[in-house]
Amino acid sequence: MTKDISPELPVILVVDDTPDNLALVSGLLRDSYRVKVANSGANALRIANAEPGPDLILLDIMMPEMDGYEVCRRLKAAETTRDIPVIFLTARAEMEDERLGLEIGAVDYLLKPISPAIMLARVRNHLNLKRVADFLRDQNAFLDAEVQRRTESLRAIQNAAIVAMASLAATRDNETGNHIRRTQYYVRALALALRQQPRFGWITDDMVEALYRSAPLHDIGKIGVPDSVLLKPDRLTAEEFDIMKSHPAIGRDAIAAAAKDLPIGDRAFLQYAADIAYTHHEKWDGSGYPQGLKGDDIPLAGRLMALADVYDALISRRVYKAPYPHEKAVEMIVRGSGGHFDPLLVEVFLRINEDFKGIAARYAD
Repeated sequence: MTKDISPELPVILVVDDTPDNLALVSGLLRDSYRVKVANSGANALRIANAEPGPDLILLDIMMPEMDGYEVCRRLKAAETTRDIPVIFLTARAEMEDERLGLEIGAVDYLLKPISPAIMLARVRNHLNLKRVADFLRDQNAFLDAEVQRRTESLRAIQNAAIVAMASLAATRDNETGNHIRRTQYYVRALALALRQQPRFGWITDDMVEALYRSAPLHDIGKIGVPDSVLLKPDRLTAEEFDIMKSHPAIGRDAIAAAAKDLPIGDRAFLQYAADIAYTHHEKWDGSGYPQGLKGDDIPLAGRLMALADVYDALISRRVYKAPYPHEKAVEMIVRGSGGHFDPLLVEVFLRINEDFKGIAARYAD
């Protein structure tokens, strides 16, 4: 009568090219484990990669075509099998043979003729060690996933807070509509295209993401501009424009104040936000405000936002003008190259201007 073996028992793969050895070893194991056998290295690899995979492999070394050393090397090189413990079971008794076996990844080395009690004890010990290793690996995978989940959750909360703050400022300027969202995507598209340039290969995915997240705060300083200026339904006087020009500094100071309460590692993204808020009205030729910075002295974040902001203003309706079509806006951006805008950014913009047009259509007011 065949004894029923629980499917919960560990699976042992026995690999040997000699039928008598396969029968002997599998017979010793069968009362306590589920046993699979392979009479060649190729069959061993096939079984090891099938489901359910073995929990432990007893492997002969001296086999034709593919010896046990090569089988072990291939097992340890594959992600799906590298964590399966391998015990060499062999007649090769030289110290150098044992050293090589352990060096290529085996957890133990047993000599034939086998001692049943020692073999069973070694198998039991290594299965126990594997259970602990699997548990720790699963725990680490769970913790990594949990950290990732919480990081994404925190980022979503931060993004929501940023958009909420930016929208608070935007509610005082009812002409801007979806301006915040559009400029976010313009800045991302520009940064991604810009890093294809040799000079800007240092722009990382994290930096692009930080710029994208920071962009909504570019006009946060408008919350400090009086309604009589911000909501005036006509062109501003020179004096009123001077008041309006205070909003970059107001925004920069508000963001800097918020950053003081954050850990140093979390301040980097707000530095981009501060640069954008403070310098997106600077011009490449030095004629902008509030500092009159020129060329590369203007932070890249500010230069990106300057082009994104002006493009969106050109295609949008304002109290003082009708919206320009995309083609006219592109033409005006090109005319501003070297004056208002970084010439290299204008070149990049020209290559991807259809992306801007698509963003504007997708998030139209």
